[in-house]
Amino acid sequence: MSNCCTGGEARKKSSFSCQCEGQKATSLQQHHETREINKIRYIVIGIVALAVWWVVYSGIVPLSQWIAYDLFPLEKGSPLGDSVEFFFYDTAKILLLLVLMVYVIAWLRAGMHVERVRNYLMGKGRGVGYFLGAGFGAITPFCSCSSIPLFLGFTTARIPLGITMSFLITSPLINEIAVVLLWGLLGWKFTIIYVVVGMVAGIIGGVFMDAIRAERWLQPFLLEAMKNAPQGMDIQPGQAPKIGLMERHTFAYSETSSIFRRVWLWVIVGVGLGALLHGFVPQEWFTENLGAGQWWSVPLAVAVGIPLYTNVTGIIPVMESLLLKGLPLGTTLAFCMSTVAASLPEVLMLKQVMSWKLLAVFLGMLLIIFTLVGWLFNLLHMQNF
Repeated sequence: MSNCCTGGEARKKSSFSCQCEGQKATSLQQHHETREINKIRYIVIGIVALAVWWVVYSGIVPLSQWIAYDLFPLEKGSPLGDSVEFFFYDTAKILLLLVLMVYVIAWLRAGMHVERVRNYLMGKGRGVGYFLGAGFGAITPFCSCSSIPLFLGFTTARIPLGITMSFLITSPLINEIAVVLLWGLLGWKFTIIYVVVGMVAGIIGGVFMDAIRAERWLQPFLLEAMKNAPQGMDIQPGQAPKIGLMERHTFAYSETSSIFRRVWLWVIVGVGLGALLHGFVPQEWFTENLGAGQWWSVPLAVAVGIPLYTNVTGIIPVMESLLLKGLPLGTTLAFCMSTVAASLPEVLMLKQVMSWKLLAVFLGMLLIIFTLVGWLFNLLHMQNF
């Protein structure tokens, strides 16, 4: 049979081909218009959601005070009143930060060339990575529990655990407000030493965690999330597929929902315990039992401080009070650093992502580092540095 077409058949075929191409063009145009509408809708909803988040976050302090002292007519300054205010304030703050930070980091890493960053940090740039992790921790004003959302985001982005640990250790220890307050309380020499020591503590902690390959002790779900992280980095530059806004949102929403479901209850339980310790543990106990300056008082102060819970800004007045009551400088700093860098609520939350072995290593490392810091500052203070 001949493959040639008659003139009529050719005209019919040409007409059919034109109709198909026209339908394709119309379909592509409709698809493009739909994507543009979804993009605009997503941006508008995102702006509104962020504005609502900011309004709610800005109202945490007055709302927690209203609940503690108006809804529940508790006495302001009483242990129970302080505990209730602390509980509602910190629970709302941590949950709001958890949702925002995990979503933003997951959204960014959905299209991020994760492997290139990871390979750089694991190669010649690893030392730089520890410094950057500690430096980023120093400029972020988070307490130990508020740092966990970023820690989760960095870990699931497959950033080496040692670098995320540098951030997790340094973030609660240093911020600009604490530096200003410490400058006025201790002078510029001790403030600079404190900042340097805080940075070094984070870097040493990160190096140690990588040296013992601590990432193998993360919880299975987190290891699975790391394994399933986007692999865009393996694609050559210029060949990586573009990820649209809705694909980013789907990935980020899934990550946020999964992590939130796993940790929200432990946030509430942990902050509740921290609130009780915050309101009912008297400062006088520390000065009566740790004020003599014996060598063992520093590790004891660290061990006592680790379960307690506050942030670096809130601990400065406590530090001043302890110093005025006669507690040695190094012992005071060791206690305060352990209080802000680790806490019982943080341990409960970290248990959801770490095994008991990794938690024990983490807390033991902090105990050793802060004990050495306390001994150093006691020695410097005795020599009138």
